[in-house]
Amino acid sequence: MPFPRQGGKGAQRLLLLVLLLAAWKTGSGQVHYSVPEEAKHGTFVGRIAQDLGLELAELVPRLFRVVSKGRGDLLEVNLQNGILFVNSRIDREELCGLNLECSIHLEVIVDRPLQVFHVEVEVKDINDNPPVFRGREQRLFIPESRLVDSHFPIEGAADADIGTNALITYTLSPSDYFSLDVQASDELSKSLSLELRKSLDREETPELRLLLTATDGGKPELEGTVQLLITVLDVNDNAPLFAQAVYRIHLLETTANGTLVTTLNASDADEGVNGEIVFSFVSDVPLNIQKNFKIDSSSGEIRLIGRLDYEETKSYEIHVKAVDKGSPPMSNHCKVLVKVLDVNDNAPQLAVTSLSLPVREDTPLSTVIAFVSVSDRDSGVNGQVTCSLTPHIPFKLVSTFKNYYSLVLDSALDRESVSDYALVVTARDGGSPSLSATASVSVEVADVNDNAPAFAQAEYTVFVKENNPPGCHIFTVSARDADAQENALVSYSLVERRVGERALSSYVSVHAESGKVYALQPLDHEELELLQFQVSARDAGVPPLGSNVTLQVFVLDENDNAPALLPLPGAGGAGGAVSELVWRSVGAGHVVAKVRAVDADSGYNAWLSYELQPAAGGARSPFRVALYTGEISTTRSLDEADSPRQRLLVLVRDHGEPALTATATVLLSLVESGQAPKASSRVLAGAAGAETALVDVNVYLIIAICAVSSLLVLTLLLYVALRCSAPPSEGACGPAGKPTLVCSSAVGSWSYSQQRRQRVCSGEGPPKTDLMAFSPSLPQVPGSADERQQPSESEHLGKVSLFHRF
Repeated sequence: MPFPRQGGKGAQRLLLLVLLLAAWKTGSGQVHYSVPEEAKHGTFVGRIAQDLGLELAELVPRLFRVVSKGRGDLLEVNLQNGILFVNSRIDREELCGLNLECSIHLEVIVDRPLQVFHVEVEVKDINDNPPVFRGREQRLFIPESRLVDSHFPIEGAADADIGTNALITYTLSPSDYFSLDVQASDELSKSLSLELRKSLDREETPELRLLLTATDGGKPELEGTVQLLITVLDVNDNAPLFAQAVYRIHLLETTANGTLVTTLNASDADEGVNGEIVFSFVSDVPLNIQKNFKIDSSSGEIRLIGRLDYEETKSYEIHVKAVDKGSPPMSNHCKVLVKVLDVNDNAPQLAVTSLSLPVREDTPLSTVIAFVSVSDRDSGVNGQVTCSLTPHIPFKLVSTFKNYYSLVLDSALDRESVSDYALVVTARDGGSPSLSATASVSVEVADVNDNAPAFAQAEYTVFVKENNPPGCHIFTVSARDADAQENALVSYSLVERRVGERALSSYVSVHAESGKVYALQPLDHEELELLQFQVSARDAGVPPLGSNVTLQVFVLDENDNAPALLPLPGAGGAGGAVSELVWRSVGAGHVVAKVRAVDADSGYNAWLSYELQPAAGGARSPFRVALYTGEISTTRSLDEADSPRQRLLVLVRDHGEPALTATATVLLSLVESGQAPKASSRVLAGAAGAETALVDVNVYLIIAICAVSSLLVLTLLLYVALRCSAPPSEGACGPAGKPTLVCSSAVGSWSYSQQRRQRVCSGEGPPKTDLMAFSPSLPQVPGSADERQQPSESEHLGKVSLFHRF
């Protein structure tokens, strides 16, 4: 703002003073307002929201609130416009008494994030109290013998205001005899006395009435009056005289009762009773002086009878009157200033406010958790307080303002390691010995979803028999989450994929809560030997976390497929029966036919045996069937008694539990050597073929063993190469098997490969080919000479059986 040229230096100094004051307020960390006392309700104090840098729209959402210690609701804030206003009557004298500084300290607290501001509202004094004298009149007894310029103390007035409003000036009504003498001191109140300007004459003027007026320095000025009634005495013209006008005493606030404070010394120039002095406190002595001190009327000793407290009263000004026993009595006054010295008798006080609990475990460092305020009623080093925190990790105390601290996060939290902290804040003053106070703060750590569900194993192997009922429970997966509450609630689901042409969810399902895995349909070992899939475990946190586990479900074979008969090439017969021509001249042990069968099962369930059903009527048949090869041969030489048409029933049985069977019908026609040349040729050819087949079986057996060994080595090498080089292809299934090849010998018939697909489906690689060899324990079955003559074939087939899985 522009300033006039006249008084330019004064304006510059004023501007500099304003700038320095603004800089001090900014650095002090608090907002300062002022308001006059006795202001009306609604009086504007300041735009507190604007001065604190807060938007009006965020006052309500951030829970804007004002806290005043012990000041009631003198001030209030309008949350609509952010204005601090006077809510109720403010009386500075009631709040602060005679203290020169009078302020209302406010704490403004807002949340999200938590902040605290310190606001100081200075209550300015107005001149609302006039000077007041103790009584309506004061009586003085002055002997007529008193000399001119003598002084007679009188009691002054008191003003409850402060500053210029309490600066009292006195005026005395006009008088020929007296004038008013006022003595001022920096430490003491004004001393008033009447100064005698003219000698008194009791005979002329036995009594005087003067009016003493006290006027304060306020605007407008207020005043009070008292009548001075002066009685002129004729005798005892010497008043007591104190050795000192002011006695200064220092006492510790812990001084014991009965301690001598001081001894007053006064003398009177008169003789006799006029010189005998009686000491006493003045009539208007304050109540706190009467409670704490007493004076011996004859000796003038002042002793302590109460308890001193520096925090309540720092000094006492005692007015003592010395009165002689003359008639009329004469008196004089002195002052005793007792200053109380502070000792460290008050422990610090702690207050923990605005707790932000519980604290999330992902709370960033330096976040304010709580505010700590300390105070000590002592002064000096006795009132200097330092705060400490136990334990130091993971929190620390940061000083934010005088006697104010913030409890902040100093290192990362982990609820799974420590779920709550018991902190102890200790405040210790600087006295000797020092005093301390403690406050306990319990900080609970709130859980954050930072742990994914974990399975005990990365992979589980499950064995399930085929033909299980739909909805059968086959396994239970379980994952544990280290978090708490909803963050630890685990739900399970399938990782969906394709299994061949069908979805994985058409085979199995998993219960979302219990983790139980169910087979939704009967599993078929012949269709699917291995089902590999993943189950996902996911918690209910935000955002959710999850992990997977792999399940390998092996479908175990059940004996659910009966043996199937294979047609013989070139064999005639209707209705599936085998028709053969047999010469009557053949000898015992001659192979006349062979029954061929396969079983879709695997292992022992596919191991077939053959037996000949007894003929009707119990007749002994000249034919028998090999137990494991299905070859039908003669048991003896045929003769004329044998029926020309033989009907044989061969029962084919597997080794499952329970065993399944199939029946083959073989029709044999017995012919003479010279009959049916064509048929005989065919029979001869068939017999020769049978002999050749027996020889070829040995060759095929050796070739098969060698091929299987080579194939095993090649498969292992190929498997290693694929695992190391090729990425896994999901949902692959093995190709179809080769056409049926039946290996047969004297010990049995075995399905090397069947006309179906053996599928091992998984989600982590190409189709698997496993070669397994096992040696079943075969019982010793009595047979023909032909069987006993072929031990090598029987031995080889008894030791090696092939189980080929695709």
